[in-house]
Amino acid sequence: MTGHGNVFFSESEAENLRNYLKAGGFLHISDNYGLDEFIRREMLKVFPNLKFVEIPYTHPIYNQTYKLANGLPKIHQHNNQPPQGFGIFVNNRLVCFYDYESDLSDGWENKEIHNNSDTIRKKALQMGANIIQFAFSN
Repeated sequence: MTGHGNVFFSESEAENLRNYLKAGGFLHISDNYGLDEFIRREMLKVFPNLKFVEIPYTHPIYNQTYKLANGLPKIHQHNNQPPQGFGIFVNNRLVCFYDYESDLSDGWENKEIHNNSDTIRKKALQMGANIIQFAFSN
């Protein structure tokens, strides 16, 4: 990402990511609070004709080794918004998973950083394991 001005993905970077994802690659994006508008804008450069869609709780990404009946776990609280898992699908294949209002990665960091409980951290790690398992098996 170039990062200068309002440009994050250059045209060639967006094309490289698009080619990677269409060739079988997978991308996980964590909102990390406040990045939503930028994530959505940049992914439109990658797939101009595709938008993020909410992923139902029945989708395999929530039902790998760990069964997450309520979908994406809430890890970090910002605006009392529910967590949502969004995806971009190419030919019915999930190529990008975007955790919104969850901050999964906060639960993956050292406990002292965010002071999350062991229960919260376990949920984040379970979802992370599901993401990895899904990415390698689909």
